Amino acid sequence: MPDRPPPAPDAAPLGRTVGAAPRTPGRSLEKVNSAPDLARRRQADTSRGRLLLAAIGFCGLFAAVGGQLLRATVLDPTLPRPRQAVRLPSPTETTVTRARILDRNGETLAASLPGASLTADPEAIGSPANAVRVADLLRTVFPDMNRDALIARLSPHKVPGTEEPARFVYIRHDVTPQEHQRVLNAGAYGIEFRNTERRIYPQGRSAVHVLGQVIDLENRGVAGAELTFDRQLRIDRQPLRLSLDIRVQLALRDAVSRAIVDYSGIGGAGVLMDITTAEVLGMVSLPDYDGNDPMGARFCGPDQEERNRVSNRCERYNRVTSGVYEPGSTFKLLTAAMALEYGTANLNSSFDASRDIKVGRFTVHDYRGKGRWLSFPEVLQFSSNLGAAHMAMTAGPQRQREFMVRLGQLAPLTVELPGLRRPLAPSAAGWREVSTMTIAYGQGIAVTPLHVITAVSALANGGILRQPTIVAQPAGEPRPGTRVVSERTSDTLRRLMRLVVTDGSGKSAEVPGFFVGGKTGTAQKSGPHGRYMENKRIAAFVGAFPMNAPRYAVYVMVDEPSPNARSHGFATAGWVAAPAAHDVITRVAPVLGLVPEIDRAAQIQQTIAISVPPARPGNAPRPAAAAPPTAPPSQATPARPAAMPTLPPPSVIRRTATETPVRLVAAPEVPIAPR
Repeated sequence: MPDRPPPAPDAAPLGRTVGAAPRTPGRSLEKVNSAPDLARRRQADTSRGRLLLAAIGFCGLFAAVGGQLLRATVLDPTLPRPRQAVRLPSPTETTVTRARILDRNGETLAASLPGASLTADPEAIGSPANAVRVADLLRTVFPDMNRDALIARLSPHKVPGTEEPARFVYIRHDVTPQEHQRVLNAGAYGIEFRNTERRIYPQGRSAVHVLGQVIDLENRGVAGAELTFDRQLRIDRQPLRLSLDIRVQLALRDAVSRAIVDYSGIGGAGVLMDITTAEVLGMVSLPDYDGNDPMGARFCGPDQEERNRVSNRCERYNRVTSGVYEPGSTFKLLTAAMALEYGTANLNSSFDASRDIKVGRFTVHDYRGKGRWLSFPEVLQFSSNLGAAHMAMTAGPQRQREFMVRLGQLAPLTVELPGLRRPLAPSAAGWREVSTMTIAYGQGIAVTPLHVITAVSALANGGILRQPTIVAQPAGEPRPGTRVVSERTSDTLRRLMRLVVTDGSGKSAEVPGFFVGGKTGTAQKSGPHGRYMENKRIAAFVGAFPMNAPRYAVYVMVDEPSPNARSHGFATAGWVAAPAAHDVITRVAPVLGLVPEIDRAAQIQQTIAISVPPARPGNAPRPAAAAPPTAPPSQATPARPAAMPTLPPPSVIRRTATETPVRLVAAPEVPIAPR
């Protein structure tokens, strides 16, 4: 075959004619789609729809994000807001259900701590033999527990008074974590642990009578502020801030305790009060006890109230609010205020202290008296019973009783503590001339120490009586009160109180730079049947400082002091209570922000001094016993209270004492000599 050249690239295939394909006459050509092609088309259409929807959705999402970014960065830009991190509780953190008690400065006086109690189910233990085994196991942890008593509690028994089996008994309170683990390691069965709270008192004995106690099992207050404010502490769970200042409390307790030890007393009491608000900054009653060990304190119940009043050897007994004592010569301040307020005597008046006063079978006289007429200031300066008796008689029994009502001396106080005692005083019908004379110098009436300091605070603060409180008051807000004497009378009383400290029986209470004023009082104690006891006395001092601008009042009392060598055989208030008041003021005045005025002492003393006019025989005011009662300016006469508990009749009033023993002694029936 001859060689042919290769075809050109654009040449038609062999055997085909270049050009249009021939058509068959009478027939047309159509494109036919197969089934796979139709399926692929439908899938493509569906995919395009879904992609379109997804695109629209993403566009909307990005538009929303963009809008938010536009608002946060352009339209309304804001700074980042930090969020507090979530606080996870500590494994050792447990919430207690009783709130704390604080002093006025925020120091903790009482708080609750979580604890555990050991309990048992006698039915789960099953039999007495098992109870013996469990008891022996528990005694390996608690060897002090009585074995027989423990077996009896663990053995199956009935609930007393019912036929129900006992399913719960307490075995041990306040189980420590170490004891808890040792019980678990011992493997005793039928034993359970229950979460409890334990009330603790970080200050121990300090302020224990004010704080009171809590029953740990029931978490309820049973005494003191714990009882009064039980709902606030237990249910509302609001912390309680008291008016007490723990620094003042400790200083007051130390001073009273030292005086008791030095003079072999059986007890004592002390109070320090803000006279502008009547807030109690310190309250001490000795003997006391550790608030963390209440079961170690002796307790005298209400059926032994007389024993409490006489011996006061019960540590749980609060002398300040529950103890009633004859106030002695401290009441001469009230007598002087009454005479000045009613105008029945003034600073130029004189009173016959040269001879005794005989009333029926009794005689009033001064121990180591001056034996002469005394001017008004001298009656307080020398603490004359005769002068005070004559001074009171110028007002008379009716007005004296009205004045005592006005000063709150015949009714219980309203301080926020339980167990408040009503004073003991003659009834309105039994308030006779002999009562007027003896009450003038603090005999024949019995009040609590809180009554005395409350009344003296009113006499020193300008004449406003306020009920005492143990709750901290808002700073700068005045407390409501009642005017009981005029400002002029209050100013005169402050000068007289200062005179007693500078030139009278209260010299030992003086603290340089703080201008202390006050009054001593020594009263003989009455026994269980109202009769006075030999050589048993109450020595007290009540005063205020600084007298140029009174801010605080102080009361110190020692029960049954005995003489010592340092006191030269005396155990009266000038030797016992006044030095204790000196110690209190020396320690607490700087703590309370007072600065001693040493450089200006002479100038200040001159402004609060009082001149003592010479006594002039025969110029005593005439008695005005029948005169109607009057009231100070802007103060209506208070309504008469209900009849008070009556003291023993005058036939048993035999002895009294001031800063030196002064007595009422039996005498023949002789009428009162004319003056």
